[in-house]
Amino acid sequence: MKIHTVALLSPGDMGHAIAADLHQHSMNVITNLHGRSERTRSLARTAGINEVPDDETLVREADILLSIMPPANAYALGERIGAVLQRSKTELLFVDCNAIAPRTAQALDKLLTEAGAAFVDGGIIGGPPRSGQEGPHLYVSGTRAADVALLNEYGLDVRVVGSQPGQASGLKMCYASVTKGLTALATEALVAGRALGLQEALLAELQDLPVFASLKRSVPGMPPKAYRWVGEMQEIARTFADLGLPPQMPEGAAALYSFVESTELGLETPEQRQRGQTLEEVAEILAAALQARQA
Repeated sequence: MKIHTVALLSPGDMGHAIAADLHQHSMNVITNLHGRSERTRSLARTAGINEVPDDETLVREADILLSIMPPANAYALGERIGAVLQRSKTELLFVDCNAIAPRTAQALDKLLTEAGAAFVDGGIIGGPPRSGQEGPHLYVSGTRAADVALLNEYGLDVRVVGSQPGQASGLKMCYASVTKGLTALATEALVAGRALGLQEALLAELQDLPVFASLKRSVPGMPPKAYRWVGEMQEIARTFADLGLPPQMPEGAAALYSFVESTELGLETPEQRQRGQTLEEVAEILAAALQARQA
């Protein structure tokens, strides 16, 4: 397979950074920004993404489409692109890179295959690529996964993990249950410690844990992303429930992230952070928001 053009929906925090990597390695990247915010448009311009006027042009010009968006929107995008494909009868390799349950990935496979696309399941592990730093791993599974791995020649780190849709998503779900689950648990404990007047003593004990250095980064970095992580934890809960495992831990994390999303910290964007730069600040602000909500 020859890859000349990659479509990317949508160029948010992760998407625009991946698009920038592709662009820097001479890949043509396109997107449809209809109805998107000025922030998203700015990120797309920064990444060197070319805008097309509509989805019909997008699927006609693209060889591969990378879907990178909040997991709650993943299936709706599949329906949207599937409808275009049914009208246009255009060939497309659709790669869902979102944090979704294997069951959701398999439903997307059925939807898009029936619409005439080839489908590959994907899962991104790691943060957005940054200059001078190692980028995330894009795990893929499905019969056409090897075609997606051709993007390794254009700056990405694509790793084939299996031949069945749902395998890459399953890996992402298991991994994120630990990383984002631990961030949620630590945030809840820190807010509780603050509310109980025990923050100083709690932090003194926590700093001896091997994971403390990681929590000092993950908890302050979490609030602007909390709105995306709600759906991700719900997908993890669905994954666990489908396997017969208790879903309550990721469900609790989803509830915690929903609370954070509703606060002033949750309204900030990653590139315009003003508050909540330390564990102490995050706990203080969230504890105040909790108290206000209970008043």
